[in-house]
Amino acid sequence: MNRSEEAPEATQHTPVLIVGGSLVGLSTSLFLGRLGVPHVLVERHSGTSIHPRGRGNNVRTMELFRVAEAQRSIEEAASVLADNHGILQTPTLVGDAGEWLFKEIDPGGGLARFSPAGWCLCSQNDLEPVLLERARELGGDLRFHTELMSFEQDPQGVTARLKSRDTGEHTTVRADYLVAADGPRSPVREHLGIGQNGPGDLFHNVSITFTSRALADVVGDRRFIVCYLTNPEADGALLPVDNREHWVFHAPWHPENGETLEEFTDERCAEHIRRAVGVPDLDVKITGRAAWHAAERVAERYADGRVFLAGDSAHEMSPTGAFGSNTGIQDAHNLAWKLAAVLGGWAGPGLLESYDEERRPVAEATSARASSRSVEHSHPGYTPGPGAGGPGGRKGGILNVALGYRYPRGAVLGADPATPVVPEGMRLTGEPGSRAPHLWLNRAGARISTLDLYERSLVLLSAGDDSGDGDAGWHSAAKRLAEVMSVPLDSYRIGSGPGAELSPATDADWAQAHGVRAGGAVLVRPDGFVAWRSEGPAADPESELRNALTAILARN
Repeated sequence: MNRSEEAPEATQHTPVLIVGGSLVGLSTSLFLGRLGVPHVLVERHSGTSIHPRGRGNNVRTMELFRVAEAQRSIEEAASVLADNHGILQTPTLVGDAGEWLFKEIDPGGGLARFSPAGWCLCSQNDLEPVLLERARELGGDLRFHTELMSFEQDPQGVTARLKSRDTGEHTTVRADYLVAADGPRSPVREHLGIGQNGPGDLFHNVSITFTSRALADVVGDRRFIVCYLTNPEADGALLPVDNREHWVFHAPWHPENGETLEEFTDERCAEHIRRAVGVPDLDVKITGRAAWHAAERVAERYADGRVFLAGDSAHEMSPTGAFGSNTGIQDAHNLAWKLAAVLGGWAGPGLLESYDEERRPVAEATSARASSRSVEHSHPGYTPGPGAGGPGGRKGGILNVALGYRYPRGAVLGADPATPVVPEGMRLTGEPGSRAPHLWLNRAGARISTLDLYERSLVLLSAGDDSGDGDAGWHSAAKRLAEVMSVPLDSYRIGSGPGAELSPATDADWAQAHGVRAGGAVLVRPDGFVAWRSEGPAADPESELRNALTAILARN
């Protein structure tokens, strides 16, 4: 990749260079900053997104932001849409026609069994500034209006050439690793020659922002996330921005038939919205428009040497279900702790190979589910081909996709390689390769979730009762190995006895929830996924734990 020009240059070193400053790039910066990894982020645009899009943040994403201490700020930024929950499908908004595809994201509050977090409706233009502020507070060197001109890699690192679009100054940055979060047309991916698999383009829309004061009266008390308007002469998707005056409308666009973006004039867009809503004289003022393309593609590989793909550069998905941005943010989280471990010297470089092993199968399964959901919802503008979206149909809903996905292979021991990446139902019971179970605990008088323990270190959980086999030697083994192996490994005993660091805040049995019996132990990774477990006591717990750590962290 080379777009170089003659100019004086300065040179600097950084452990990680992030290319792209949208949701996934900013999340990568946030997660690396939390782990104390210095980094530089470059973004060719002058600031964060100004268009309200990508609004659905699922429960797993909010768990990650909770641990990163960004959840509260995000919920404040999203407060105006806090009461919007359902998806409505109707031929018109006049009267009470139509049906709710679902009216509540979490009917009955059942999600609380699985997570301390919930879904959050926060548009990208509101979320990105929060991430930007938090990333800078943590020391991230974030450079907007700065473009990656070229890069080359060798066995020791990546040499990148940057250009400030403000001053024209060129800078050479030497990075140990490069993370490409540079979007679906990723120049980094193209330069590496990494191909893509999948059906390709699914449909095209024009996202229109507009104001209308009267529309709130037409909508009434129907607090939807999105409304699919199905008038065959003017179909589209309506999304509230503030439930009062500001709105977004996604109108079908058919460039494959020669239709151009320029044909979407203010007059055409306004008339289309009026017909779709069902109010011929609705006050509509167009304030902006942006083309977007729904596709199903996954990169053939997520890494090339010291360069990694994340977010849209690695995968594209249908927008139905908001899976794409969430999958990208979770890519960033998976990669961040592994980069921190390798750069910190407590894991071998082979750990980074597990990024592709774990995240690419998740993207393949999730993108197929996103396309299937577009079929189920009859998304405006989408005419699916035979078998579109892969197998699965309605099976299993979306919680199993958002929270229940698994890593059958990768930096885990004891996972069943035949286990589906996305199971049909929810089963979070401590199996290696699955997200560790959520339980409420007491720690020094504070109520926390087990998930709050996982971020900066590996964590070993064992029993802390006075009765039975106790912790079977796991706690002392972990303490010794943390020191002799120089691994950040925290050990907690859970129980009611005086030797326990944590006690259950409810009557839940932590061992049963994690799939172990008396004398067992569970090792959890910094990203909250179970790396390994011993279902019962071991003859030599230190040896067992050492072997597990050595394999998982690629320290052979």
